[in-house]
Amino acid sequence: MSILVKINNNQMNTINRYIEENKERFLEELFGLIRIPSISSLSENRPEMYKAAEYWVKILTEAGVDRAEIFETAGNPVVFAEKITDPAKPTVLVYGHMDVMPVDPLDQWKSDPFEPEIRDGKIWARGANDDKGQSFMHAKAFEFMVRNNTLNCNVKFLIEGEEEVGSMNLAAFCTAHKEMLKADIILVSDTGMIARDIPSITVGLRGLAYWQVEVAGPNRDLHSGLFGGAVANPVNELCKMIAGITDSNNRITVPGFYDDVMDVADHERAMMAKAPFDEVAYKSSIGVKALQGESGYSTMERTGIRPSFDVCGIWGGYTGEGAKTILPSKAYAKISARLVPDQDHHKIAELFKTYFESIAADSVRVEVTSLHGGQGYSCPINLPAYHAAEAAYKDVFGRKPVPVRSGGSIPIISAFEEILGVKSVLMGFGLESDAIHSPNENFALENFYNGIRTIIRFYYHFSN
Repeated sequence: MSILVKINNNQMNTINRYIEENKERFLEELFGLIRIPSISSLSENRPEMYKAAEYWVKILTEAGVDRAEIFETAGNPVVFAEKITDPAKPTVLVYGHMDVMPVDPLDQWKSDPFEPEIRDGKIWARGANDDKGQSFMHAKAFEFMVRNNTLNCNVKFLIEGEEEVGSMNLAAFCTAHKEMLKADIILVSDTGMIARDIPSITVGLRGLAYWQVEVAGPNRDLHSGLFGGAVANPVNELCKMIAGITDSNNRITVPGFYDDVMDVADHERAMMAKAPFDEVAYKSSIGVKALQGESGYSTMERTGIRPSFDVCGIWGGYTGEGAKTILPSKAYAKISARLVPDQDHHKIAELFKTYFESIAADSVRVEVTSLHGGQGYSCPINLPAYHAAEAAYKDVFGRKPVPVRSGGSIPIISAFEEILGVKSVLMGFGLESDAIHSPNENFALENFYNGIRTIIRFYYHFSN
């Protein structure tokens, strides 16, 4: 055995021993964070955002930062913390978010979403993975390095409270605090792995455009017997309009939508095809008989390198128990488009608004409101920080991670690059089965602890 291998084994033994000795404390501290219902999309939960921010200050202070404080924004608060070991050494900026998605539909949860439970080797709760569990791993990795005197670089933490609603105020915060946030690399755990035993690093994120549309007809709800067939039904019209936004090949029909879509080279598509993918298991895990998407592309390509269009919610008229025979006066929908690098979300937002309003029948009035959006992102695999992450995964999982393009969006990542001039490395540890954004969100304890191990090893490779 070489000296280097022996050193690495000794360090891993120290890490494993520390986790084993403190794992119950780690969970109880994480559970305290999870119990705070920090749903950023609900205005009545705003006080909970401050509770979460205060909790993060406590976590990071106890972990060993020199400074931790809450900053106000035009929306929810931001937590910033740092430990500067030597200004001449490289600096890592850790980004995470303390807000979570709503829990609806509540009746589909098997346990209270804000009272975490351990079942089947997993943490079950809203935020268990996204992103309280994953961001918490960084605090515990940092704690280990401080207490074992192995931190060989500077570390800053930026924990925001609006990621799930588009990070609408964080860009302004970054612009106002560029010097404070100065770093050499940004480290993020808000993504996933291909499988439990197949680690991966996300090297691409899709962008996002998100709208709410309103279709209005008569000035009040009408009797469907007296007026049905003579007056346009806004719900019917909205459904027709939405149905026309994709064609028989599942391509988006908005004029100009694909103008800036980058065609991925055949050799890169061939590399993507080598990533393990079990279509039968994929369909089984989400309970569908068949998959559907843009013609000419695989499932992995449809979610990684191609844009998409989805209705996230639609409502109007009577939806209560029993029957009420009305012709609704209004109908609504929330709609999103996932974008790929080079597509500008501002441009797409305007293209959709113009087109959707133009295809409305004269019998209704349509208003499209853009809610939020963000650019796509790509990470070069030749960055020193990427190589450090790659080596760290290999140390813990025994194999090199697969670079993948994610179908998800983290709008602020591209803004970081634009405002701070810093690339981000996305070290995720979640699985598709973790059900983020859905009832019964969960996070495997194995991945939680392996995440801590891998993050510690990242710092070793990055700063040595």
